[in-house]
Amino acid sequence: MFLTPYFVQENNQFHFTRAQASNFAKGIAGDFNPIHDEDNSRFCVPGDLLFAVMLQQEGISRSMEFTFSGMVTEGTELHINHESEENKAVVDANDKVYLGMHSEGENCQNAELIEEVIRGYVKFSGMNFPHIMVPLMEQEQMMFNTKRPLIIYESMKLEFTKYDVSNLNVDLSSATFDVKGRRGVVTLNFEFKANGEIVGTGSKRMIASGLIPWDGEAMGAYVEKFNNAKTSFLAKQ
Repeated sequence: MFLTPYFVQENNQFHFTRAQASNFAKGIAGDFNPIHDEDNSRFCVPGDLLFAVMLQQEGISRSMEFTFSGMVTEGTELHINHESEENKAVVDANDKVYLGMHSEGENCQNAELIEEVIRGYVKFSGMNFPHIMVPLMEQEQMMFNTKRPLIIYESMKLEFTKYDVSNLNVDLSSATFDVKGRRGVVTLNFEFKANGEIVGTGSKRMIASGLIPWDGEAMGAYVEKFNNAKTSFLAKQ
């Protein structure tokens, strides 16, 4: 599977190196959040990579709900705990849960479809910033602190109506940013399409903490830094 370079599998356990997690964020998801840089003191593994590994190992179900509850660091030994047929979780040696999944309906283990779903979703996810997030924040006149950005995944839902598809694309259908004080909830609704036909839908919630009043100049500088990091990375490929 195409995820092999991005995590270390040993028997029933797996973990991530900083290089693996950072390369996935930049090379697969197009995510240049500095928290995924190898040398960042606050480094964490991208939630999209954790989601991708779980989907690769457990397959796709008609209805799935994911709950993110912890940030994974380098070298943390993880495994998937099968609480029941419907409920599974990525946990560490102390049974701390990092990602929970509730699934229902027919399960599909088609490796090609799983890869298409992962690639399509994480590519879309990597475009959340700046393409979607910045206009939402400007509209609400509130934004994350560019000196210490903190946006974490909370939950995600996916539903599929059919599996015999190919050439998947993921498109945004709607987005909201609900602000309460210094905390905001970003909700992104999206669709999986195959040759123009909607074959699945999804919804992702993210929490933005430590919000400050909108500062167009500061956000512009942050976006420029983000784009420069992306350009530099692509130039080395």
